[in-house]
Amino acid sequence: MKISYVKAIMMLLILISLLGTSCSDIVEEKRHPNIVYILADDLGYGDVSSYNTASKIKTPNIDQLASEGMSFTDAHSPSSVCTPTRYGIITGRYCWRSRLPQGVLRGYGKALLETEQTVSSLLQDNGYTTGVVGKWHLGLDWVLKEEFKDSINTKTVSANEYGMVTQMNGDWVDFTKKPTDGPLNHGFDYSYILPASLDMEPYCYLENDILTEIPDEHTLGNDLDTESYATGAFWRPGRVTKSFDFYEVLPKFISQGKKFVDVHANDKNPFFLYLPLAAPHSPWVPKPNYEGSSGAGQYGDFVQMVDDQVGDFLKSLEETGVSDNTIVIFTSDNGPFWKPDFIERFDHKAASIYRGMKADAYEGGHRVPFIVRWPEKIAAGSKSNFKTTLTNLMATCAEVLGVTLNEDSAEDSQSILPVLLNDRNNMEKEIPIVHHSSRGHFAIRKGDWKLIEKRGSGGFSTPAVVEPQEGEPLGQLYNLAEDPSETTNLYNDRPELVKELLVELDGIRAR
Repeated sequence: MKISYVKAIMMLLILISLLGTSCSDIVEEKRHPNIVYILADDLGYGDVSSYNTASKIKTPNIDQLASEGMSFTDAHSPSSVCTPTRYGIITGRYCWRSRLPQGVLRGYGKALLETEQTVSSLLQDNGYTTGVVGKWHLGLDWVLKEEFKDSINTKTVSANEYGMVTQMNGDWVDFTKKPTDGPLNHGFDYSYILPASLDMEPYCYLENDILTEIPDEHTLGNDLDTESYATGAFWRPGRVTKSFDFYEVLPKFISQGKKFVDVHANDKNPFFLYLPLAAPHSPWVPKPNYEGSSGAGQYGDFVQMVDDQVGDFLKSLEETGVSDNTIVIFTSDNGPFWKPDFIERFDHKAASIYRGMKADAYEGGHRVPFIVRWPEKIAAGSKSNFKTTLTNLMATCAEVLGVTLNEDSAEDSQSILPVLLNDRNNMEKEIPIVHHSSRGHFAIRKGDWKLIEKRGSGGFSTPAVVEPQEGEPLGQLYNLAEDPSETTNLYNDRPELVKELLVELDGIRAR
């Protein structure tokens, strides 16, 4: 009897141990990963040294992230300028489907997000604590003073005009009142934001949609030495808060991002942090200790400061102990503002071998670094040439969660989870990608082929628009496998392919 009793106790202990391990595994399996999405602003494909060994800029921290995760070599922003890309990331839709057919909003622009389901609301509805820290640039619906409320009739004024090119300014806004459509209206539990780009008024911060300080002072702007020193510390005139410091914006966002992670690292529920930096977009404001640290002037120095700040954030994430169960995504909202004379002056190709720059339909306008780290899930140091675009975040998150998206949302989003996990059994064929320039030029990428509907860059590179003469090609067609720098236009040589791609593009636009 004694022997049997001892055996029974031992068997019971073994069973409890096995059950405990099993339950732990089940709990671990059910806990979704934290997600951190770091979006640089105007960072070029060729700025990151792991993407361009000839870069005159050192990016050891971003390179380290790449060595620990997967780097995509054919990733694209949905637009080659700011606002439309941010709209695409948050909604999984191309921005030209919205009321902003081209261009960007300004700091007083009307709120653009109109969809019920966003990536933040999707994650929030599935138990995530969600936060955004950084450059918003999707409009806020500022409350106007009574005397100006009838000055803008939003039913007759186009989206491009409202908050972009009208006479509207800070004198119209009642800053004592909370804007009516900020991040908290779209699935974020917490927000700490700059309204738009760092070169656009108002220069201020809002925490949870409430101004931290009233912008009741005025800056004359800073346009000193623009031509001779590659835009330098340029910003537009306008309203600014008394304590606002352009040189401290990047460190402040990193600090606030770290605080968000620290607060929620040990929560029962996972967290999602969208961290859209306002750098290295102009103004180029590296701190004094970075001056001359790169081989690409003030811009390169600022990029190296971005790299250090990203490294500081990632180190802090590691110290919280949640890094192993956190997906970190690092990318850029579009290509770099890097003109041909900058390339000549510094011998630095911010867009690498690719033609054009920010705002263009050419590759330099929208081909971006894209790195994803998920320890023990994504093979360290791996690379992928899968063609992806930043609208794919929403569908990817849905597959991570194992949920279905609303039928009327994210129509331009494809999950890349099987690519990340190297799950060849479930890997789908790439869907065609649409590119969109600042002037509204459409382009479509399918396989090795890229069709641009019109002639010219459609953006900042000259000529932006070309009116074809009789017999000249109406648009542009390039084989990127053979001609990645888009030097040979095959539009007139492949009429059947042009027709096929135009039909495909029209189908996507009509979807």
